[in-house]
Amino acid sequence: MDTALYLLPVTLGDTPVEKVLPSYNREIILQIRHFIVEDVRSARRFLKKVDRDINIDELTFYPLNKHTSPEAISGYLKPLQEGNSMGVISEAGCPAVADPGADVVAIAQRKNLKVVPLVGPSSIILSVMGSGFNGQSFAFHGYLPIEPGERQKRLKELEQRVYSEHQTQLFIETPYRNNKMLEDILKACRPQTKLCVAANITCEGEYIKTKTVQEWKGHLPDLSKIPCIFLIYK
Repeated sequence: MDTALYLLPVTLGDTPVEKVLPSYNREIILQIRHFIVEDVRSARRFLKKVDRDINIDELTFYPLNKHTSPEAISGYLKPLQEGNSMGVISEAGCPAVADPGADVVAIAQRKNLKVVPLVGPSSIILSVMGSGFNGQSFAFHGYLPIEPGERQKRLKELEQRVYSEHQTQLFIETPYRNNKMLEDILKACRPQTKLCVAANITCEGEYIKTKTVQEWKGHLPDLSKIPCIFLIYK
């Protein structure tokens, strides 16, 4: 294989690897000895899931999160510069998409190092696909403000973009606050605005449902403690 920084998608939950990842990904992973990871423990679990016989002790892990300094990140690429392929592993889904892995990819690009993204599940893309909303123009905003007034203001701003720009708006919440987010959306948005709730994507109990805000009222699912993306459109 080419010497490169490989972006290695992981499963979005306890889904079997073979259900969502090509066999080619496994071939690449087994040839890599240096991994830049969002969380070392979850990365180790994922690699064991890919191949239970993999020797974790022979591998080197470089943690990459919001506390990692730019200087440390730049130093992580030394093995790649010396001719050793490296892999980037996120906590879930695709690295570098709404993920700190983007920082190391940016440095690799500046250093003119080869970057190879591999195929795998992205909850952002899969939720857009399943929503029935505009897939030509959409925006992912991550987490919205926690403070009630600021959150209501932000939701109304995103809804306005739906109508003025014809753009699908996506956002997430910490799983234990999903139910509160759902209630806040119903309070802030117009009755005719469409809301898609996409939860447990690719996992057991997958739930992807689109209704108007008015139709959702009185028929709310329990989204507590499960991964979920919210999408609004007109």
